[in-house]
Amino acid sequence: MNLIKKLLLISTALLLVVFCFPGLSYAKDEGDRAKLQDRLNKAGTILNQLTAAPDKGIPQEILAHAECVGVIPSLMKAGFGFGGEYGQGVVTCRTAHGWSAPAFYRLGGGSFGLQIGGEAVDLIMLFMNDKGVHSLLAHKIKIGVDASASAGPVGRTAAADTNIALQTEILTYSRSRGIFAGISLKGAWIEQNGGDTRTFYGRDINFRTILGGTVRPPAGSEGFLSAVRKDFGEAKASR
Repeated sequence: MNLIKKLLLISTALLLVVFCFPGLSYAKDEGDRAKLQDRLNKAGTILNQLTAAPDKGIPQEILAHAECVGVIPSLMKAGFGFGGEYGQGVVTCRTAHGWSAPAFYRLGGGSFGLQIGGEAVDLIMLFMNDKGVHSLLAHKIKIGVDASASAGPVGRTAAADTNIALQTEILTYSRSRGIFAGISLKGAWIEQNGGDTRTFYGRDINFRTILGGTVRPPAGSEGFLSAVRKDFGEAKASR
């Protein structure tokens, strides 16, 4: 009986917190959305800086052919004999009506190697063809197993390897101290971040619906999307 009374008291206390202090939950939701807004803003800034060094950026032909653009601000890389990565980002895809509303995703993984120390780099992932897009829409994939990926060529007017790069499913670039370079993520995994997407949109929406272009971009998306349009161009003629 004492145990039952204790459980009832705990339940009652929890209900009082929920009903008497509803603003606590609202404040948390607002704080979480502000973090996602900050991530979007940083992603837009990274893309805007693509044009700062045209001779050391991503080749124009690749920018024009990318189907989807993902950005992870401050991907963490660290290790001491064992290296690993983890980051959270945002992605948008071309549609016949323009670039889609943004969706949130995350990347993780590890690699063995003689690594000591750590660093944070900005990561750009370009999904170059239909197979690359389909891999993005899967709930979780492992790079190098479920989808091929390679370090992208650098230099806006670079011709070498560009034709080969256009056939790759995912091209990856890192940015550190303002310099863009190709980066290999073999063995890492990427997956949809349903929790962040729900927080930003206020409801559950799957990746396929968002990235298909049928969802109106929420307030706060324009800075990121305008940066994408500036560098990658507008919509394509057909999906």
